[in-house]
Amino acid sequence: MMGRCCSSIPSPNPSELKPFQTLNGLQHLAEARRFQAWFLDQFGVLHDGKQPYPGAITTLEKLANCGAKMVVISNSSRRASTTIEKLRSLGFDPSLFVGTVTSGELTYQYLQRRDDPWFARLGSSCIHMTWSDRGAISLEGLGLQVVDDVEQAEFVLAHGTEALGLPSGDALPMKLDELNKILEQCAAKRIPMVVANPDFVTVEARALRVMPGTLAATYEKLGGEVKWMGKPGEIIYKSAMAMVGVDAADCIAVGDSLHHDIKGANKSGISSAFITCGIHATELGLSKFGETAAESSVHSLATKYEAYPTYVLPSFTW
Repeated sequence: MMGRCCSSIPSPNPSELKPFQTLNGLQHLAEARRFQAWFLDQFGVLHDGKQPYPGAITTLEKLANCGAKMVVISNSSRRASTTIEKLRSLGFDPSLFVGTVTSGELTYQYLQRRDDPWFARLGSSCIHMTWSDRGAISLEGLGLQVVDDVEQAEFVLAHGTEALGLPSGDALPMKLDELNKILEQCAAKRIPMVVANPDFVTVEARALRVMPGTLAATYEKLGGEVKWMGKPGEIIYKSAMAMVGVDAADCIAVGDSLHHDIKGANKSGISSAFITCGIHATELGLSKFGETAAESSVHSLATKYEAYPTYVLPSFTW
């Protein structure tokens, strides 16, 4: 899948290791019916952006047969309906899911309602960082005015890392360093940022692609204020729990990012399953799909990110 990482992961103090259970697949955990609600990440767990992972479609069907109430929770900057259609196009059955919660959907709803005090103060003119090759994000229905002059902007809206939205509605392709220069100007003006995709990177066709969370992290380093609208924030987990109508004790989150999926689950008080074949594969020294990571490497990486899974398994398989 990816080449081995040349740098070694520092070894933690054995007394600091937090236990997790290593699984080869999800069958025994699912059949035990320990959890009512399963919150599933998509990129790096169900698919790689281009095709489903081996066994993922079958595993979903078997989970459903065990009575699992499944919700896709994703740091995608796109609306929930778009995410469902993406899954359908990849061969997944949307009827197996109770619903979908994306950071893009949460961002849209908060910008539209403006019933949250922080969002109520934002104003309507924004610098919009969006996608180009992947397709720009529509802001229709939000009453926003997209500007390309920082002096006219009241906030930054980060949906993507490929382009700058223009007042005409078009998107001007830009490199990451060009967008960062615009962020420097925005930070100097002290305007807030809303990041509609908190991921730093994501798996795409078995490679890593830079996501808007990288822009947001840069903005914070510049002294800018950022509202993170997804994992690891509790907002997305609370929304998923409300959708299913269960308490934290009855939920498990499955994801491939320690910083986003697992740390988010930790913060929300729910159990978690860490899929090692996703964005951390290289750090774990994995070179092919389904390869089992050494427990010592997982412990070291979990300590590095301060994110501690309940279960660890190579991939989302039965």
